[in-house]
This record gives sequence, structure tokens and C-alpha cells, in this order.
Amino acid sequence: MQQINKVLYPDLSYKICGLCFEVHNKIGRFKSEKSYADFLEKLFKDNDVQYVRETALMPNFDGEKERRNIPDFIIEDKIIFDAKTKRIITKEDYFQMKRYLVSSNKKLGLIVNFRQKYLNPKRILN
Repeated sequence: MQQINKVLYPDLSYKICGLCFEVHNKIGRFKSEKSYADFLEKLFKDNDVQYVRETALMPNFDGEKERRNIPDFIIEDKIIFDAKTKRIITKEDYFQMKRYLVSSNKKLGLIVNFRQKYLNPKRILN
């Protein structure tokens, strides 16, 4: 019998979230989205986390223009990661992640809003 409450990629997602907390603790909450992504990229390299950064996903349907969907990171070809720096995460952010997941045929997406006082990574399933 398959477990319904099974967490996808628990070790990898835990590691990613830990690195996000490290970034947040070291550079604070008022930097640009690119600053957080740059620091995360450095930590991914330092911790042997395989990733691709800001690569365009394939079009989702005939007629969709190229480079419509560009997530911040695809981590170990399993998890789509998107860094945010805004007051709150909106429905549009969830919809954007859902598009990324469908376009890339991945099962798990993480949205992290570095502007918040306390990080609260959001897991989105496909």
C-alpha cells in the first residue's frame, strides 16, 4: 500500500531549505532576488548540489513563445526552486510554480520568500 503522506525528496529538500536559512541568516531580508540566488548558487557549489540556473523550460503548447518559463533553479533534475523577495507570496506565485512543474514534468517545487522575517519555504506538488 502506498503512503499518502510520503514526502517527496526529503533529504534534498531539507538540505536546500537549510541552505536557504543560512543565506537568510547571513545576508538578511532586504537584498534583491538576484543577491539571494547568487549566494544560494555559491552554497550549492560548496555543498555539491547539482543545479542549473535560470534555464528556459520547453514550451507547454503549440504556439507558446520560447523562454516563457524560466525558474531560478532546477536542482538535481528533481526540484524546481524559485526565490522571491516580496511582502507576501501570492496566488500568482503558486500558479507560476505550477506552470514550471507542468512544463518541466517535475513533481516538486519550492518557493522561498527571503523578505519575510522568518523563512517559511512553500512546497508545491505536481
